[in-house]
Amino acid sequence: MGDGTGLSQFMTAIGEIARGALVPSTPPVWERHLLSARDSPLITYQHEEYSHNTSGPENGTIIPTDNLVCCSFLFRQSHISSLRRFVPHNLRCSTFDILSACLWRCRTKALELDPNEDVRLICIVNARFKFNPPLPLGYYGNALGFPMASSSVGKLTQNPLEYALKLVKQAKTKVTEEYMKSTMDLLVTRGRPNVKLARSYIVSDLTRAQFKEIDFGWGEAVLVGPETFWELISFYIPSKNKKGDDEIIVPVCLPASAMKNFVKELEDMLKDEPTVHADI
Repeated sequence: MGDGTGLSQFMTAIGEIARGALVPSTPPVWERHLLSARDSPLITYQHEEYSHNTSGPENGTIIPTDNLVCCSFLFRQSHISSLRRFVPHNLRCSTFDILSACLWRCRTKALELDPNEDVRLICIVNARFKFNPPLPLGYYGNALGFPMASSSVGKLTQNPLEYALKLVKQAKTKVTEEYMKSTMDLLVTRGRPNVKLARSYIVSDLTRAQFKEIDFGWGEAVLVGPETFWELISFYIPSKNKKGDDEIIVPVCLPASAMKNFVKELEDMLKDEPTVHADI
């Protein structure tokens, strides 16, 4: 079992060996005991991202999976700058923060859900450096946290982008060493509960996973991303234009009618910067 960082390390090692190296530059580290539950498990967080309902499926609107349309959206630095205009200058945020807030808000609007329902954004966070000391370089197991932001549909869609952005930032700060230990204790004591998926949207940033630098002997990759796309998750895939400028490709899957709404909502946010998208 591994995660994106672990897969990148593994594929990098294969590439190095394919190019003649006798051993990989970063030796693999097993040491799975580092992410084991404590001898005396202690759940210290609520962990709202996991379902506590063992009697049946979650209640709430489920996105229909028939008639899905999948599109990839290209975000340039100018798009990110345009989004930053919607938040106060003193509110610091990363590209991941502002892009996730925008996509979550636009997607929720596009689905036209009941204003009283709750929706969730689940961020996939690499927790390797949240530990003291950090997990060893070369550890390729699964070291991901799944912090969740939640809001009623009404509050998320009617408030300005700043509201969603603050929720995203607050969710990310949950991932600490204690949070990860609490997660491991929860998974053991409660029988590996499922992540809540009803009305959830999952985002995963691949821009720092170094997949593009993997070289099997014929140079770096032009584009790297997941083979299959799902309706509940968007990956942030790194790319470069002909000038060498960094860009981000984001696949989004929605029912056909909702996709039309989503494109409109996104274009309204980026009025001065036309979006680039294509069917997958």
